[in-house]
Amino acid sequence: MATAPGEVLIRFTKAQKRFGSKVVYSDLTLDVRRGEVVTIMGPSGVGKSVALKMLIGLLSTDSGSIVFDGEEVTKMSEAQLTIVRRRIAYLFQGAALFDSLDVGENVAYGLREQFWNTMSDAEIRARVEQSLELVGLPGVSAMRPSDLSGGMKKRVGLARTLALQPEVILYDEPTTGLDPINVGRINNLINGIKRTLKLTSVVVTHDMHTAFDVSDRLVMLRAGRVLSVGTRDEFRHSSDPFIRDFIEGRAPEGEDVASLLATS
Repeated sequence: MATAPGEVLIRFTKAQKRFGSKVVYSDLTLDVRRGEVVTIMGPSGVGKSVALKMLIGLLSTDSGSIVFDGEEVTKMSEAQLTIVRRRIAYLFQGAALFDSLDVGENVAYGLREQFWNTMSDAEIRARVEQSLELVGLPGVSAMRPSDLSGGMKKRVGLARTLALQPEVILYDEPTTGLDPINVGRINNLINGIKRTLKLTSVVVTHDMHTAFDVSDRLVMLRAGRVLSVGTRDEFRHSSDPFIRDFIEGRAPEGEDVASLLATS
């Protein structure tokens, strides 16, 4: 069921999730529109990555609704979820490359798994090279992951994601552990992919530079629900003290740092 540009493609409605006694989401309600980049932010442990995994069925919800392109994800069988996962690509935080495979075979891995009976070796090789060019790494197919820098590994992981030609990319902390130059490269790639390929993107990050550089809208999570959704300018000028502290990297006023250190 195709949606027009700008229409809601992904919708979380009152989604709930807990692990034992820990409530991660008591009410996750959020819309993502086709073609936009939405960045999800919040303190460590608030469940940012959990939302991505619930969307593609790697984690189940306890209650509530998750709809992708008009279809209820929470009621899908594993076979139906497999079809959804072909349309939604997940870029893992650590790139998750296979050390035993060269770069070309890493990028080709998903293609061989999903399209083994419809794509020839020549077609797969061509798709691999095209994807590596998209991330600015032409001609590195024969290299091993161990020979790559951290930034290059992230870009190879992105190339593997793009090779599947998804409609949506989920970026889980795409700039973690990178130096400022490589952070800029990844941000430029996210913006370029949106501009060139018109993909929908959901980004999970703690990096405020990335959040403000790539996002059409930002989402702040707190205490199991969405605290605020808005544009970059709306977040920059927010009067909410929690949002201000998070953006500016300040400890909350009144927090006794000395006592925290004494008990840590």
